[in-house]
Amino acid sequence: MPSTTVKLNSGHQMPIVGFGLWKVNNDTCADQVYNAIKTGYRLFDGASDYGNEVEAGQGVARAIKEGIVKREDLFLVSKLWNTYHDQEHVEPICKKQLHDWGIDYFDLYIVHFPISIKYVDPKERYPPGFFNEGEKVITGNATIQETWQAMEKVQQHGLARSIGISNFNGQLIMDLLRYAKIKPATLQIEHHPYLTQEGLVKFAQEQGIAITAYSSFGPQSFRELNMKQAHDTPLLFENPTIVKIAEKHGKTPAQVLLRWATQRDVAVIPKSNNQGRLKQNLDVTGWDLGREEVEAISGLNQNIRFNDLVNYGFPLPIFV
Repeated sequence: MPSTTVKLNSGHQMPIVGFGLWKVNNDTCADQVYNAIKTGYRLFDGASDYGNEVEAGQGVARAIKEGIVKREDLFLVSKLWNTYHDQEHVEPICKKQLHDWGIDYFDLYIVHFPISIKYVDPKERYPPGFFNEGEKVITGNATIQETWQAMEKVQQHGLARSIGISNFNGQLIMDLLRYAKIKPATLQIEHHPYLTQEGLVKFAQEQGIAITAYSSFGPQSFRELNMKQAHDTPLLFENPTIVKIAEKHGKTPAQVLLRWATQRDVAVIPKSNNQGRLKQNLDVTGWDLGREEVEAISGLNQNIRFNDLVNYGFPLPIFV
């Protein structure tokens, strides 16, 4: 039987396929979460910056109230935003996010970006975004070490069962591992055939850090943001290699892209408003790609990164 979960170094099991809440509209979020739970999803990947945690929690509460799931059946993920990296802000904002979700703990709480930005009081603006003084990004003074030690307290105090990181490169991870008393359970990164990041994936997995991929479909999500680079890049759904493999297996290109990841022990968090595609996206563990097919898909790598902060106009070149 193929595994549908990834065992984290914290001892907990994380579903290998989840539902990502990035760009899920507030007016539909509760229904989408509820319907995804009915379809079989158990992992939901949220964040302060997405601005829809209240609505996501409403969908969860509805499913629990109707007896579809229990809280312990779900794996709920959220992230620490950049403006809350100072030690004294980490736990309070985590508690606020838990309150927004209407739950007592996160299964996984992640540092969203390795960037400290000047604090913005949630009472003044929430979520605060990147700009904190007009059209300026004012960086903060918190080090990754300070932030991570505060994250460790979040886990020790029972607010999160596991803690992790996102958008960290190998050098930052090496540095973090020197002082971490609790090793990151997961690393969430942009990962698709145009950006395979094979060296980073291998290094993290060798350190016992599970990988979660976001933007598994490459330029698809970013075309919705009118990103020129995404419009200039051919869709993976239409790539001849992907299409040929999909036809051979009787699957959709989306399923092939997700299976390419999960077959290499990389968790995925796609989303869809379509009930049929919701079910299809879950069906990415019970069949296998051939070794040559995996290699052919990996061979599409062009090191194209879409979720680069400079692409949004933020002067934060963290991936250079």
